[in-house]
Amino acid sequence: MSTEPGPTEETEPSTPEPAEDTASEGAEGDSAEGADEAAAEASTADGEQGAGEPAPQLSEAEAELAAQKLERERIERRKAEKQGPVEAGAKLSGKAADLLAAVRAVESGAKPVAAVFSEPQAPRRPAPEPVRRPRPVAADAPTAPAARTVESVRSVLAEGGAPEALVPQVAAGLGEGAAEQLRADPWQLLRVTGVRPEQADGFARALLGAECGPDDERRGRAVTVWLLEQAALAGHTALELPTLVAALGKQGVPDADAAVQNTLAEGEALVFQDALDPRAPEPEGEDEERPVRILVGLERYALAEESLADGLGRLINSAPKQDGSAEDWEHAAASAPGSAGELIRAVGGHGLVLHTGGEASLAEPAALLRAAQRLGLRAWAAAHGSLGRDRFAALVSEAERTTVVTVGGLLSGAEGPGRDSDGALDLDLLVVLDAPQLDVETAALLTESLPDGARLLLAGDPTVLWSAGPGRVFADLLAARVCPQVASRLPDPGPLGELVSGIGIGELNQVEAPGKEIVIVPVRDAGEAVHRTVQLVADSVPRAIGVPPEDTQVITPGHGGAAGTRTLNAALKERLNPGPGRFGGFDPGDRVAYSPAPGRTVPGQVVKADAEGLHLTCAGEDFVVPKDRVEQSLRHGWALTAHQAAAGRWPAVVVVLPGDAAQSLTRPWVYTAFGRASRHLSVVHGAEQALPRAVAEIQPKPRTTRLPVLISPQLGQPT
Repeated sequence: MSTEPGPTEETEPSTPEPAEDTASEGAEGDSAEGADEAAAEASTADGEQGAGEPAPQLSEAEAELAAQKLERERIERRKAEKQGPVEAGAKLSGKAADLLAAVRAVESGAKPVAAVFSEPQAPRRPAPEPVRRPRPVAADAPTAPAARTVESVRSVLAEGGAPEALVPQVAAGLGEGAAEQLRADPWQLLRVTGVRPEQADGFARALLGAECGPDDERRGRAVTVWLLEQAALAGHTALELPTLVAALGKQGVPDADAAVQNTLAEGEALVFQDALDPRAPEPEGEDEERPVRILVGLERYALAEESLADGLGRLINSAPKQDGSAEDWEHAAASAPGSAGELIRAVGGHGLVLHTGGEASLAEPAALLRAAQRLGLRAWAAAHGSLGRDRFAALVSEAERTTVVTVGGLLSGAEGPGRDSDGALDLDLLVVLDAPQLDVETAALLTESLPDGARLLLAGDPTVLWSAGPGRVFADLLAARVCPQVASRLPDPGPLGELVSGIGIGELNQVEAPGKEIVIVPVRDAGEAVHRTVQLVADSVPRAIGVPPEDTQVITPGHGGAAGTRTLNAALKERLNPGPGRFGGFDPGDRVAYSPAPGRTVPGQVVKADAEGLHLTCAGEDFVVPKDRVEQSLRHGWALTAHQAAAGRWPAVVVVLPGDAAQSLTRPWVYTAFGRASRHLSVVHGAEQALPRAVAEIQPKPRTTRLPVLISPQLGQPT
């Protein structure tokens, strides 16, 4: 069975459905809707790690592990705090079976909502004082499973007909006793990335024989959790109960209600009732009902979303620390031009501010950083990855560049000011760039890490693709209007700026490009698209535009297909850096996309290989990828998906739109892909009318999240 776990490109999520095996090929357009490509860009990475100590410098992967370790500790603490009665809008009390019976009664009309959820809803508590975590320490490198565990796993997988390639993942994921767990519950194999229900079913039949059946309670629980995981990969933090039940039916679960009930009873998922309109007044009469929806979600995302709502509420409801007088802030605002002055004024008086705009608007957070530091604030800026960090650092002075870091490096301690004695970040103002790329877990960790009285600015372009991880934090906050919002009035310049701005409002305009800033290259089929792409990167763009191949980035809708990243990278490698690929398919000089953790990508280049692993240089930093991680975390990087490229910009970009990419295109995808070019954009165009139709009509598919419901009750009126 094919179980390749590689990164996948998101088309935006909808109802989880079974995907074809091509989904494990991971294309944004490779298959139809397996939880919307079942794994929404889940293996692209770009996190920095850290230690509290300045030396030695930790690797990217170690930094990401440290941040994830802190996140798991936070989840465990919040889990321990959630043992008492749960307030309205959070986890329901009572037995899961009772709730599901009530839900079915409501859906059938046998009972009104008011009769089912009859207990009065208490107001949500105000944001509590944050529990400060200790200063982060370097995470231990992941220890290899014991040899005995590996051998026992190899034996049981062989007995069940599963490929030996799964042995390391199963042994690491299930830990000691993995073989015994699989014999007791073969569907635990679904916890391994890339394994699908039909593959786990075959494994279970081989182990259990006649005992195996579609109505097995173990199968129902495992498939329920798997569907929720696929939904998270597609961006949802929870699923509405009817949606989950329908998806279970499509997976051949005969009693979907019982499967959900058993999953809840075992604590493998949580159930919630949320008001459809959190700002609607409480019903006045006993017979009036408040419309609600029933949601089911995984605990890690539920707790992260609640933690994020609490942290944001703390920022909004508390006065920021009085650093500088009101007159000083006003003078700084008056000295800045246009909307930069508005931004400085808003941040001076509020704990949380949102800033929107395109690439040119980055000058305004840069002006804020400069003004805040002149007022004596400990002000820092954090970008999604190293490309964004370096791009923003170019806008500030040399002295200010030392305060521009990555989000991963800031959280882990590898970069930034470190932590104070309470475990909070030692700063007064944090400017977060590329805010649309924040998933709920990262955003929760950021807000929990801020000290009391700190100010937080979330800045970004709301039209780009949303985060690869679950949630749509920036979009939810913009829609909720719970804090000041400053829209930049700085337009992106030149023909490229005009083109991308038009796409943002649904118009694909013909733009005058006297300097060949924009070139359209029509193609008839995918084979011609690959040929013309190689020709553009290797010859035409360097000759006509003066941009060398190493500064040109190819972007395509997905990894699979006849013009996906795999095919394009193979063709580009053959032309630009031919070699036998003796080091796990790579050679020195290869461009790569390094993914140390889900949701982030670091473009780089292979330097060498030795006993330690594959040595890379990425944005001026050196990394070593161990041999056993190369296949999972590394791809060739001449061609990327739009999600992998979302936080970067290059002098020249070649966007490839083959004919079979039509169903993958949306306005945010086109906006993101075209907007990665700073000097020149070539569009290898075989999608015909699908491109203008996507720009004019196709919005991103909605994500199911709980943040608006969680944050509204604890806030005052919207600003």
